[in-house]
Amino acid sequence: MEISAAGRFEVRITAADVGKRVSVRRLAGNGVAGEKFTDTVGVLTSWDDDGMLTITRRDGETVRIPESALVAGKVVPAAPVRRRGPAASYGELARVASRGWRPVESERLGEWELRAAAGFTRRANSVLPLGDPGLPLDAALAAVRRWYGERGLPAYVQTATGAEGTQELLCAELERRGWLREVSAELWTGGLAPVADRAEGAGVLLSRAAGEDWLARYQRKGVSEVALKVLGGGASVWFATVPGAGGGAPAAIGRLVVDGRWAGFAAVEVDPGLRRRGLATEVVAALARRALAEGASAAWLQVETDNEGARALYGRLGFTAHHAYHHYRAPEADGS
Repeated sequence: MEISAAGRFEVRITAADVGKRVSVRRLAGNGVAGEKFTDTVGVLTSWDDDGMLTITRRDGETVRIPESALVAGKVVPAAPVRRRGPAASYGELARVASRGWRPVESERLGEWELRAAAGFTRRANSVLPLGDPGLPLDAALAAVRRWYGERGLPAYVQTATGAEGTQELLCAELERRGWLREVSAELWTGGLAPVADRAEGAGVLLSRAAGEDWLARYQRKGVSEVALKVLGGGASVWFATVPGAGGGAPAAIGRLVVDGRWAGFAAVEVDPGLRRRGLATEVVAALARRALAEGASAAWLQVETDNEGARALYGRLGFTAHHAYHHYRAPEADGS
């Protein structure tokens, strides 16, 4: 916190700092002197005329703070220095992740990409807004709703928070317009070689296509032709399978897409009765060695915030969170 030469806390932020990352301290409770302090770090997304501040935290949650409750505040660097994992910007990772989970149809709206895949996953059926749509926001969102409506799909916008260049301000604007955040997850990154060294990958079979055996373990049942196109799309895609006993569903599976220096892992799934035996680590290690052989050096993956098992596994493998991402759904039509 900012402390003056006289030893007093100071508020060194104003409404002109909207859009910047800030750290603030406020009085908790009813604000009476002697109450405990609460600290908040995030992007200042609004400062209303009535004296109410809104700060969007790294995880996308918003905190509203009365100006009268502020004790101290200052602008802080746009993103903390990363001490682990490969260096990468949000924009680079967002584009790599999008190329690794390709829609079957896309269209540009300025620097926004509208993506559709017959409803198979929100990632392949949402707008990726990396820049200026070339229209005022309300007009751009109206165009988005029309485009998805023509395809019989709900309109989603995928945004991100928590890193330099992410979209806290857009999140705030969507929420003001009644868009509902349905799903949040995180994109994690890590070094590839340490992952490959964690296990031998014994018994893991690799193929270029998702066969019937692989699909038998995949959590999304009844996979359509469109879904197969999404699963198979990417610069260099591999599917890993650990055969199950007696020729049944595989004991474990995984998916890899190699794109330049990046290797992306997805769909790592293990038979519930065979968990905690190292099968997921074997799958990821085998895929990591394949990626190294193709010249990749860095890795990324996406994990839901409430998937404690996956988060523990990837933490042990050296991955750390880079940013959070969210899917906002358009409000129901109001008839206007």
